[in-house]
Amino acid sequence: MEVTITNENFASLKAGDLPLVVDFWATWCGPCRMVAPIIAELAEQYDGQIVVGKCDVEENEDLAAEFGIRNIPTILFFKNGEVVDKLIGAQSKDKFDAKFKALL
Repeated sequence: MEVTITNENFASLKAGDLPLVVDFWATWCGPCRMVAPIIAELAEQYDGQIVVGKCDVEENEDLAAEFGIRNIPTILFFKNGEVVDKLIGAQSKDKFDAKFKALL
């Protein structure tokens, strides 16, 4: 299940026991809409192992700025509170799945 990432809840999610994947997106972004079903499917597949969240860059500009998000979609992978990997742009499900597996 995906969670909504906001400026207010990000720190607690990042500090949690499980790895965190954050999809930075916007409603008007075509490539974001392309990857959304893939991210949602992987969120279900890895439920209980990885926290998967979506962060709207227009509603959470502070977070986007903090991580230097200039292109969307940008997916950041966190482990132990630190960014360990990222993907920028639309990618294949296999590529996303490999990154999810690497977090475990």
